Amino acid sequence: MTVQVPHPQAVDWSAGAAYLDGAFMPIADARIPITDWGYRRSDVTYDVVSVWDGAFFRLDDHLRRFRASMDLMRFAPRESDADIRRMLHRLVALTGLREAYVAMDCMRGRPRPDQRYHPVNARSYIAAFAIPYVWVMKPDVIERGAHMIVASTPRIPDVCVDARAKNFHWADMTAALFEAEEKGADNPILLDLEGNVTEGPGYNVFCVTNGVVATPDRNVLEGISRLSAIDLCRELGIPCEVRKVPVAELREADEIFVTGTAGGIVPVTRLDGRILGNDRPGPMAERLRETYWRKRKEGWLAEPVDYDQAAVELP
Repeated sequence: MTVQVPHPQAVDWSAGAAYLDGAFMPIADARIPITDWGYRRSDVTYDVVSVWDGAFFRLDDHLRRFRASMDLMRFAPRESDADIRRMLHRLVALTGLREAYVAMDCMRGRPRPDQRYHPVNARSYIAAFAIPYVWVMKPDVIERGAHMIVASTPRIPDVCVDARAKNFHWADMTAALFEAEEKGADNPILLDLEGNVTEGPGYNVFCVTNGVVATPDRNVLEGISRLSAIDLCRELGIPCEVRKVPVAELREADEIFVTGTAGGIVPVTRLDGRILGNDRPGPMAERLRETYWRKRKEGWLAEPVDYDQAAVELP
C-alpha cells in the first residue's frame, strides 16, 4: 500500500496525527468531503484502541472487531489488517505520545455522477487519528465513582442498527447525555424497549448482586474493555453472567460499574439519586479496577508502539 507521509520534522504533530484515505497529516489538517455519505448519512463504522505506557492494549482484538464491523456494514477498504496495524503504529509514533486515544474509521464516499445513487457504488475508505488519551469520565469522577441516571430515551433497537458494529448513530446517546446533564448526573445508562439494560455512551454496564457480576447480552457493543472485565472476573474467581439484565436488577444492585477504552473500569456510586454502598466505589469494582490497571502496567496483552516508524519513510 502506497501512502503519503510529510517529513516528520517538517510539521507539528504535538496535537495529534491523522491518516486519511492514504495520506498522513497533522490532526488539524484532516478533512472529509461534506458530500460523502460518511458525513451525510452517518455511514461509518469505527473502533478505538488505547495506548498506555507506550503500548497498545488488545490491538489484535480491536482490529478483529473493526474488520467484523466493516464486513457487517459492507465496507471494503483497500487497506488490509496488516496495513491498518502499521498505520496505527505510525500515527502514534509521529505524535510521540506515550498515552494516546487512537481511533480508526471506515466510511463511505458517494457515487460518481454517472453512477446509480446507491451505496454499492460508493467507495469505502479509512480515516484514523491519534491524540492524547481521552477519559470518558475524568479521573476525579472515577475516583469518587460516577453519578448516573437511567435515561428516559431508549436505546435504538438492534433490529434497526446492530450495536455489535460501532457506529455514529448516536441520537439516542446524545439525548441521554443531555438528560443526565440536566439532572446533575455525570452520565446515562440506556434501556431497551422492554426495560432491560443495554449500555451507555461509550461504555458497557455491569451490576453486582450478592457477589455475582452480570452484564447485558443484547443490543450492546461487545466491548474490548467489557471482555477484559469478564476475563478478570474469571481470573479472580468472581462469578460473572452475560445475560438479560432487567432495570429492576440494576436499581437494586449492590454495585454498578461501567467499562470502556476511554477509562477502563469505572465504578458507579449513585443511580438516579440512590446512593450505592457508602457513596464510594464498591469493593468488587475497586478490586477489578485496580487489577485492570496493575496488569496493564505489567504489559498485559500489550503491543509496544514502534516509535522508530516516525523516522522511517513507508513504501
